Amino acid sequence: MSLSKFFVLSVLHRKPMHGYEVVKAVETTTKGCCSPSEGTVYPVLNEFEAGGYLVSSMEVVQGRERKVYAVTDKGRHAFQIAVDAWLEATDCILASKAAAQAQR
Repeated sequence: MSLSKFFVLSVLHRKPMHGYEVVKAVETTTKGCCSPSEGTVYPVLNEFEAGGYLVSSMEVVQGRERKVYAVTDKGRHAFQIAVDAWLEATDCILASKAAAQAQR
């Protein structure tokens, strides 16, 4: 799973949000390191919804009707698998870094 997709699931794992809110939450969560555009996030939301990882409903947010996305059980399971994979990758990166520093 790409980092941008991971971060989309990550922020939606916390609470349901509409698309623009997802964009801002990813940017805030990553301290600006990952700053996806709406043109990147909406296709991911559509893909996740089509795959059963998200469901959407129309809600009025700040006086405007917006599509709000929520994670399904399948999405929560996929997120947990992604977390485990990223933690494993992080361990490998840290081990490589330690090995490189030991060789200096």
